[in-house]
Amino acid sequence: MGRTVPAFRPALEHEIESWKDYKRALRPEDQKVFDKLMNYARIHADAGSLGARPMLSEILFISYAIEQEKKIEFLEARVDELEQIIKEKN
Repeated sequence: MGRTVPAFRPALEHEIESWKDYKRALRPEDQKVFDKLMNYARIHADAGSLGARPMLSEILFISYAIEQEKKIEFLEARVDELEQIIKEKN
């Protein structure tokens, strides 16, 4: 019996490739951010392959959100840490 859903990683790369014209239209500094976001999707490809979402863009977007949330949590913890240092000095 054949597969009804293509292998996820090649499908993900195809989806990323489909955004190439959009990327090309971005400013160079934004192209770097775009590439970083696409790498977030690649990092979460194992989870994406189990998600069985019909639209790969959903996997892209949730991967971005996860990585950005991790960054926000890190930065919030760092701000709290720095605030504590400032309080201790006063």
